[in-house]
Amino acid sequence: MSIKRSILSVPLRISTMAMVFFLVLGAQAFGANPDVSDSEEAIAAGKSIFNANCKTCHKLDQKYTGPALRGVTDRRSIDWAKSFIRNSGALIASGDAQANAIYKEYNNLAMPSHEFLSDTDLDNLLSYIEYGDKEAAVADGGDGSGAASAGGGSGVPSEYLTIILAVLVVVLLLILIVLGLIISVLTKYLNSQKLDEEDQEFINQKFNFSKVLKSDAFVIIVTALVVALVAKTAIDGLYSVGIQQGYAPKQPIAFSHQLHAGQYEIECQYCHTGVELGKSANIPSANICMNCHTHIQNVGGKDGISPEIQKIYNAVDNNQPIEWVRIHNLPDLAYFNHAQHVAVGGIECQTCHGPIEEMEVVYQHSSLTMGWCIDCHRQTDINAAGNEYYDKLVQLHSDSKNALKVKDIGGLECAKCHY
Repeated sequence: MSIKRSILSVPLRISTMAMVFFLVLGAQAFGANPDVSDSEEAIAAGKSIFNANCKTCHKLDQKYTGPALRGVTDRRSIDWAKSFIRNSGALIASGDAQANAIYKEYNNLAMPSHEFLSDTDLDNLLSYIEYGDKEAAVADGGDGSGAASAGGGSGVPSEYLTIILAVLVVVLLLILIVLGLIISVLTKYLNSQKLDEEDQEFINQKFNFSKVLKSDAFVIIVTALVVALVAKTAIDGLYSVGIQQGYAPKQPIAFSHQLHAGQYEIECQYCHTGVELGKSANIPSANICMNCHTHIQNVGGKDGISPEIQKIYNAVDNNQPIEWVRIHNLPDLAYFNHAQHVAVGGIECQTCHGPIEEMEVVYQHSSLTMGWCIDCHRQTDINAAGNEYYDKLVQLHSDSKNALKVKDIGGLECAKCHY
């Protein structure tokens, strides 16, 4: 019976060693590229470039409007990363498979070109991406004190979890193949030895597939895989509850922000009259549209008026409101005031709504989750210069050597947004 015990112990030992080896390799795979500088000067310079050009759409350790950036020089070559940052559109047009995969994954939304960045700028930017703010990411769970969980993304991107599960399955299959080869070699060796009848019978027993399916080890492996897949699906589902990022409903009139805000440079405040005055930005009435379209009539439709503009005329003639479909929705339990952010805080519309002047069809650019708002309050500096609203607050914080941020004036208090 000693032979039987030794053979059965082989799978456990080899499986354990293989899994440890796999986890070690996996941990090394996510390490930063040694070719990227980790000097404090490079990281500081890179952070300034990141905040000025990348912060709106990217986070280091969390999938956001764009992919999580940390580790990009391990996933891609440094030259490829620089080419993509400089002009992603050109790289996509060239047929690059990786660039096109990212382009499709993010709803065909191309990243603006940054050809004005020098090689030194790009080196510093990559240094910050790989080495910057790691302590804060670890301390705050990747997005600051619960911001990762509330912000609609986990510490490990969803696609990584899928890849890890797939690789685990492949590794398990390879382990089974290796075990089969080992058992075959051991069987041949033991058959060449003089063994008693009981051991001989055990060694030469035929493979019983049904017995394997009923074995405890097989049941445990299959159960573990099923539980892991179900848990991953459930977690992904929980993180996406209430998040409508990318939502772009069809509107009753094909209004183009790219044409109005982009080409004709009409200020957002002209149509959204309440944005500097109160809680809501206001959806423009048909009368506001007619301020311009009484004089501007695109040729091509009935009476020389385009079909879309004719819908505005119909709404005015029939005294009926245009039933625009709301795109950006916050839960009733959350309070948001546009005037506080735009008039007092001086926040640009694009900070929350993205490149609205480039959108033919408007979509929800940001996640608008609690974690996303909290992260903004932690990082946004208060612009108090010449702003009387902040005079007393500046006096109270005059001894502070650091820049005054929203979090320092109650921006993280629950009652600020939840009454």
